[in-house]
Amino acid sequence: MKGKTYLEVGANGVAMITINNPPLNLLSIDVLLSLKDNTEQALLRDDVNAVVITGKHGKLGFWSIEFVTDILEAARKPFVAAIDGPALGGGLEIALACHARISTSSAVLGLLELRYGILPGLGGTQRLPRLVGLRKALEMILMSKLVNGDNARGMGLVDGISSADLLTTTARHWAKDILAHRRPWTVSLYRTDWLEPLPEAKMMLEHARIKSKKQAPNLKHPLVCIDVIEEGLVHGPRAALWKESKALHELRQSDTCRSLVYSFFARQRTSKVPGITDMGLIPRKVNTFAVVGGGILGSSIATALILSNYSVILKELDEKALLAGIERVKVNLQDHVKQGKLAEVKLDKILSLCKGVLHYEGFREVDMVIEAVTGNISLKQRIFAELESYCPPHCILASSTSMINLNLINERRNFQNRIVGTHFFGQAHLVPVVEIIRTEKTSPQVIVDLLAIGKKMRKTPVVVHNSSGSAINRMFIPYSQAAMMLVEHGVDLYQIDQAVAAFGMTMGPFRMLDFVGFEVATAMKIQFSKNFGERFNELSKLISVMQEDIQADETTRKGFYIYDGESKFTPNPAIKMYVNKARSISGLSIDYELSDEEIVEMILFPVVNEACCVLEDKIVVKASDLDVASVTGMGFPEYRGGIIFWADTLGPKYICSKLEKWSKTYGPFFKPCAYLAERASKRVSLGGEGHAKSQL
Repeated sequence: MKGKTYLEVGANGVAMITINNPPLNLLSIDVLLSLKDNTEQALLRDDVNAVVITGKHGKLGFWSIEFVTDILEAARKPFVAAIDGPALGGGLEIALACHARISTSSAVLGLLELRYGILPGLGGTQRLPRLVGLRKALEMILMSKLVNGDNARGMGLVDGISSADLLTTTARHWAKDILAHRRPWTVSLYRTDWLEPLPEAKMMLEHARIKSKKQAPNLKHPLVCIDVIEEGLVHGPRAALWKESKALHELRQSDTCRSLVYSFFARQRTSKVPGITDMGLIPRKVNTFAVVGGGILGSSIATALILSNYSVILKELDEKALLAGIERVKVNLQDHVKQGKLAEVKLDKILSLCKGVLHYEGFREVDMVIEAVTGNISLKQRIFAELESYCPPHCILASSTSMINLNLINERRNFQNRIVGTHFFGQAHLVPVVEIIRTEKTSPQVIVDLLAIGKKMRKTPVVVHNSSGSAINRMFIPYSQAAMMLVEHGVDLYQIDQAVAAFGMTMGPFRMLDFVGFEVATAMKIQFSKNFGERFNELSKLISVMQEDIQADETTRKGFYIYDGESKFTPNPAIKMYVNKARSISGLSIDYELSDEEIVEMILFPVVNEACCVLEDKIVVKASDLDVASVTGMGFPEYRGGIIFWADTLGPKYICSKLEKWSKTYGPFFKPCAYLAERASKRVSLGGEGHAKSQL
């Protein structure tokens, strides 16, 4: 058996049931049957007076059992949960059904089921509110919030704290004390002392519903979860358990669950790179970084690094530019404080990790350098030549470029095996993804090092092959191009953003253009037009018209939207004038009226087409990496699985037929690529056989 439980009975009459299903004690049929058998044995044995449940190495994982209420919680012998490490999902729900919980200070507790499109299905919707109160329970369940052992003790989620080495001993003593009536024998399901009065509770639940509908209007399962919680408050916990079980069964069959579970596994797989991570290489220790360039990009990279507790040297050409770069880093940290992501007392300490310099002398001890300057190839070549002279032999040399082929930068370098690309889409301290761009000569050790660095920075790493333009950028360009083309054909700009946002995108294409900045977007389009030809040719004059008048991005507070100091935004009243001027230049006068569904398809199907081009060019290791990149880099809704996963749910044939139809009306921009056309004709999924199947 892959997973099992062990029953040991101590001389003091306290039995220990240990779950062993490494690495995280996940649910399996073997574990389910073994735990049931050992629990029933413990209850029948005369030499067992009390029971402690724990996981091998202290971890209680995501596993499920149907006898939780009627056998475990209703047992006539006390059960105590001993928790060290993560007790998440079903693991925590089992602990909630025990008659006491002891944890270490560093234990991590949470109900994460909503992240996977389901709800807590082992009584967590009923027991947690009765232990910590409805307000805190809603926060933990609906936001998938994690708490450590100390905080759990303060809120009543656990009964005692122990050191790791004394955890099981403490739990055994606690069980004996319950048996001797020195400590309370608590049945969580029927506690009411922490519950708010029903009228107040109903108001809190209604507020939670309104907030959920506003934040995630396309998601059903948070509302189902709230209804199940309310069922217990109104009709009692036993009735609610039946409703919870039925809801779990239905939600597990939903498209949302399939998509979120797929996305979870897809993220795990981004760090598995065939021929790289299977070589047994161990990440080297990286302590000190250097960033060349203190502009918006360089300062955001420096911010992300110091927030991850790395020491950073920030280099600029002159004192004025250097001071401006350090100030940008400080402002970024202050924004984190305002948003509650960073304690104000820690700001100065973290900022002290960033040191500004005007020369390369300090680079002799650095472990990695990231070049983050804007400019042509010759400038980057000169910088890398200088880095090669000053940096130690082990130092990783990275470029943040995503538009220039790395081979053009490193072609004259002696140490091409340690040159790599690190592309952060947008501002590095805000975006949760980093593309690791490898050339044919990049050392596998460097890739392994970068994967570890990305993990420490809490970024999802996506390894891509070297090319002109990253995978994310190549999907972003048609996203914005299609939108501007529709505007010039008379579709309302703000209707486009609203339709795409209603579909679930974090930002509509015009909000995204403001975020990226017109200058960057234009540079990408020009470079891609040179490299990839007609599908990236200019389809709209809108940005060029606006650039004559305004320099647009969120930092200037003006673009397609006008931004205030609190990141709120409103439509720019001058946009109509710019649109009319662009249409006049293009000679377009016919207005098209499209439904929101048609808008979404005309915006996103070209993105699917370009994603297929990326697959055709073998830029990514696997299709699921593109799904992850679209979610983390472009803001594609995770509950739809990712751009390729979503496309497979619609069917390649449907998408291809639509693109062919539009290409006859609007030109080659919509022409399906060979990869998409072939898959459509063969009725094969874009991500490969079985790509869209659930891994639940």
